Amino acid sequence: MKKSRVLTALTIAATAVVLAACGSTAKKTTTVTIGASPTPHAEILKHIQPELKKEGVNLKIKQFQDYVLPNKALASKDIDANYFQHTPFLKEWNAKNKGNLISAGSIHLEPIAVYSKKYKTLKDLPKNATVLVSNNVADYGRVLEIFKDAGLITLKKGTDTTNANFKDIATNKKNIKFKTGYEPKLMPQLYNNKQGDTEVINSNYAVQAKLSPAKDAIAVEKSSSPYSNIVAIRPDEKNNKALKKVIKALKSKSTQSWIKKHFKGSVEPVE
Repeated sequence: MKKSRVLTALTIAATAVVLAACGSTAKKTTTVTIGASPTPHAEILKHIQPELKKEGVNLKIKQFQDYVLPNKALASKDIDANYFQHTPFLKEWNAKNKGNLISAGSIHLEPIAVYSKKYKTLKDLPKNATVLVSNNVADYGRVLEIFKDAGLITLKKGTDTTNANFKDIATNKKNIKFKTGYEPKLMPQLYNNKQGDTEVINSNYAVQAKLSPAKDAIAVEKSSSPYSNIVAIRPDEKNNKALKKVIKALKSKSTQSWIKKHFKGSVEPVE
């Protein structure tokens, strides 16, 4: 009996050692929460969730419907990162809010574009045409570049388009009226209602409204644009290993290929 008990005890002890060893080699899971616009940002993040899970990262996505709350949530540590904006927008937000948020990496470009239900090209615009533009000041330089490239305006010498506004127009041969102040998410509705001669729409809101910059727009910004979308983080997260894995997954060749195929030119990956 004693011998049997000793053998049983040894078996239990050996099992415990094996289980402990297994536990020590198991991957630890780290949860990160990223704030994102529904399209295309949240879609792209959902695409990489399975890959990150294998890497021990539990990626949670918190969707935002505007451009105001994501940076506030990040600064207040309600989320670990956000993915919805370009660098000029982030710089402007930091300046206005005494923030110190930084970029963890550029991921894709959403080409801003001009749409019209009245005209087929920008050169068709009549004198005194009205162009409706959102209240997103950080995009004004992008709009100016499009109209400059079309030969409709020139800019004052030395203008930096990443922080330009419509006061920087030097010549405007058709006296085009740039009317601003609209919520970005309302721009597709203004387009459908034909409220301007043209409407400038951010790609994420265009895609949500089933519009394609490649097919439906009358003018699109060039691919050399400095307005690529980034993942923003707090400075204290620079060495966060889980977030580094997120960036690596977003910039992988497989994700870049998926972005090109899935969004059909409405979103372009940044290499």
